Amino acid sequence: MSTIWQLIEQRAAQTPDAVIFVTEDDTRMTFGEFRDAAEVCAAGLAGLGITSQTRVTWQLPTCIPAIVASAALARLDAVQSPVLHLYREKELGFVMRHTQAEFCIVPSVWKGFDFTAMADSLAAEMSPSPVVLSLDSLPAGNPADLGPVPEFAEGEEPIRWIYSTSGTTSDPKGVLHTDATLIAGGQGLADALQMTAEDVGSMAFPFAHIAGPDYLVMMLISGMSAVLIEAFNPVDAVATYAKNGVTMAGGSTAFYQMFLAEQRKQPETKVMPALRALSGGGAPMPPEIYREVLDEMGIKVCHGYGMTEIPMITQGSPTDSDDQLAHTTGKPVTGADVRIVLEDGSLASAGVDGEVRVKGPMVAKGYTNAELTEQAFDENGYFRTGDIGHLRPDGHVVLTGRIKDIIIRKGENISAKEIEDLLYAHPGVGDVAVIG
Repeated sequence: MSTIWQLIEQRAAQTPDAVIFVTEDDTRMTFGEFRDAAEVCAAGLAGLGITSQTRVTWQLPTCIPAIVASAALARLDAVQSPVLHLYREKELGFVMRHTQAEFCIVPSVWKGFDFTAMADSLAAEMSPSPVVLSLDSLPAGNPADLGPVPEFAEGEEPIRWIYSTSGTTSDPKGVLHTDATLIAGGQGLADALQMTAEDVGSMAFPFAHIAGPDYLVMMLISGMSAVLIEAFNPVDAVATYAKNGVTMAGGSTAFYQMFLAEQRKQPETKVMPALRALSGGGAPMPPEIYREVLDEMGIKVCHGYGMTEIPMITQGSPTDSDDQLAHTTGKPVTGADVRIVLEDGSLASAGVDGEVRVKGPMVAKGYTNAELTEQAFDENGYFRTGDIGHLRPDGHVVLTGRIKDIIIRKGENISAKEIEDLLYAHPGVGDVAVIG
């Protein structure tokens, strides 16, 4: 069973001098330097008492030191609980308490906000109090002092990640992931997008998102590099992407729209000339956006579908047709077993809507709440996504809404997403949300 740390070591051995990260200020780090920096950081953290299964919450922006710290925790086999840097006391405090964090790593001050003061205040309210560490001053250690990499029996998958998702319950749910589940998601992404060592990607979304480690896994598997963006500004990002020859960019539908806006400022010039496709997920993509990107930027959009519990379910591929990319979220990724289930529990035929259910190595092991775990899986071991959609005859998945978002009018089920897509196609509509 591979772990994320094993992938880091393997890639560093294969292409130590190849670049893994590029920042907006042109700082560069190679795969070999990444492994070495993570070991130095791991040795320092081990000196503070972080070891196998130590619970560590971290709230960090997308930057090299943050990813190095996460890799160091992976080397130590700690249990990581990432929190988006956009969140404040309510969300960070919940995660720290819910996971019974023993350590919390935050920036000191970032974008004018004192994260250390916030974390210190929250830690003081807990007993025992977690140790708060600043990313800016993490201790360095001697890798020679590190013990051996923790080993586990074949088939044993220790929980190494706890992600929080609001879902449909009042309090966030703690989602339990292993390295194996995240690696499976990253492998599926790499396969679908056909990434190689020649590609330059971009990580403009929060690394603390479930997509962060998945994207890192894709980089380690393929040998590609990526431009890191701490705080996304479309003007600056496009210039940075163009300078560094980014071949695959995106993140979500909102990013596609921002890139389109920048392209429209210079309709006669490709603002990102090396770009071969956009990719992302996290929110539905109206078909009209695909057509706009294709017509105005001359590239495809490979949209995908996932969630905190299953980071990759389906993903569009550059070899898919325009019809497939515009109207579906792609095919199930490598290892994902997707079925559409009707209300009576039977399997839906092609083209018939039902609940999307998933089984595979990328599915989370459950929740911190055992009762929620039991409810989340059906009698055949498939995860109930709560999403409505159908399989096309070509094997691609079409999402039409959420079970809780279906509008019932005169006994007929109406998908809010389908209405949104129709309205978005109107030239006078910039964005739309349908609420029933």
